[in-house]
Amino acid sequence: MECFHCKGRMVKGNAPFNVDRNGYHISWESIPAWVCTQCGEALFEENEVHHIQKVLQKIDDETMALTANVA
Repeated sequence: MECFHCKGRMVKGNAPFNVDRNGYHISWESIPAWVCTQCGEALFEENEVHHIQKVLQKIDDETMALTANVA
C-alpha cells in the first residue's frame, strides 16, 4: 500500500488518535492502522473507523444528557 500523503510504503502497525469535539478531548495511544514508514501518516481501516465513530457518538449522547440542564 502507498501513502496518500508522500507515496511512501505503508505497513501494519499502531497509531495514536486524538480528537477535540463538543467540549471534550479524546486520546487513544494505540489504534491498529496502516502507518507510513516515510512520513508516519496513519490510515485507519473501516472497522477501526466504525468503532471510533460508535464510541464518539455514545460520548456525544452522554455529554448532551449530562449538560442538558445546565443554564
